[in-house]
Amino acid sequence: MATPSLIKPPALQRGDTVAVISLSWGGASVLPGRFEQGKRQLAETFGFTVIETPNATRDPAWLRDNPHARAQDLHWALENPDVAGIITVIGGNESIRTVPFLDLDLIAAHPKVFTGFSDTTVQHLVHRKAGVGSFYGMSVLVNAAEAGGIHPYTISEFRRAAMSADRIGELAPATEWTEEYLDWNDTANLSRPRRWVPNYGWLWIQTAEEPVEGPIIGGCMEVLAMAVGTDIWPEAEAFDNAVLHLEISEEKPPIGQVTNWLRNYAALGILERISALLFSRPLEYSLRDTLALYEQIKAELLLAGRADLPFVANLDYGHSSPMGLLPLGRRARVDCGRRSIAVTESAVS
Repeated sequence: MATPSLIKPPALQRGDTVAVISLSWGGASVLPGRFEQGKRQLAETFGFTVIETPNATRDPAWLRDNPHARAQDLHWALENPDVAGIITVIGGNESIRTVPFLDLDLIAAHPKVFTGFSDTTVQHLVHRKAGVGSFYGMSVLVNAAEAGGIHPYTISEFRRAAMSADRIGELAPATEWTEEYLDWNDTANLSRPRRWVPNYGWLWIQTAEEPVEGPIIGGCMEVLAMAVGTDIWPEAEAFDNAVLHLEISEEKPPIGQVTNWLRNYAALGILERISALLFSRPLEYSLRDTLALYEQIKAELLLAGRADLPFVANLDYGHSSPMGLLPLGRRARVDCGRRSIAVTESAVS
């Protein structure tokens, strides 16, 4: 039986009110200067009115101890008729503890553009279970607060995915990238742009003769590992012909750990069901380690009997700068012959 299509939220527009929310770590209170810069640049770039959910600026300890309040913040933003979209402040490792307090019916009744990445993978799984599409990408502290302004690639990807009801069409790699680290605690770095280098693009590591198509599903592997076996883990059929997007965090899990997660997916029958694998550029890996990681992933696909599976790596989604916006639940077409990845529908209504 085909998995039902997820609800498309209404497109965001200039003048809309967007709520920023802390569903995990309380970074807004720890980095107030960067937080304010992110809010200001969201308003200046997209024409949004940016507000905070009631507990968005609470300190990390309070938010850690109050998962119910974090869930209630999401409910507040969804039920608030003035709020058109929701953007997470940052990730962390606490989102999984909000799950028992979240109301799936309320999420379904109030579909709104929702964006975030990393630990926000949990909320994306919750949205999926509620039947609502969401967006893997933009957060306030990581993307919106970029020194020198939000990167043009991030702006373009956000506008065409979350602010236009047109078919998204072909995706493309960013022309440049960086992993230069600047201490967020040093306020002098708020105005110091990072150094960008040319992007050598996507790597088509394993290809197939015919194009494949399916809904996009996935997230951060460390966070997905927390969700396996829980009520929010997708049903097996959700992976049928799906385009699986995976990435790893700045904690740089070793290649052996990534291998173990992939073997878990194989044991769950996921690798045999999907139509393509997309993997985003890993942060803090050397070029040598990055290529070794990709070769190990390819080896695991072969062990799983998926020499036929398109495997495209080095994408610009997740813990990569600049970051695109990936519409989860929407159909994507991977055409190895044309070296093309396209989202074949709109992500908003």
